[in-house]
Amino acid sequence: MSEMFAHVTIRILEKEYQVSCPAEEKADLMAAAELLNKNMREIRDHGKVVGLDRVAVMAALNMANELLKRQGDEKELKEIVDLRVKAMSDRLDSALGPSAKQLSF
Repeated sequence: MSEMFAHVTIRILEKEYQVSCPAEEKADLMAAAELLNKNMREIRDHGKVVGLDRVAVMAALNMANELLKRQGDEKELKEIVDLRVKAMSDRLDSALGPSAKQLSF
């Protein structure tokens, strides 16, 4: 059963943390930890936020904000694609005429 989980040591702002995750998600966990460390370093190095907990909260808020923006962009893109597919389908139906709608496959 231990092969199903990976035990990983991640380093964030010079502190090490032991984390377990499904083995197939190890690379994703390492990438997420690297991104978090980068964001926390940037916040800390700008010197406007003091304290590890506040730096972590600011990094989490920034990352959550970015995620929400991307989800909104994704939703908008999906709506555009859906509209274009519907328009293409309508044009195809119009070009093929009523007899094509009666065909069954």
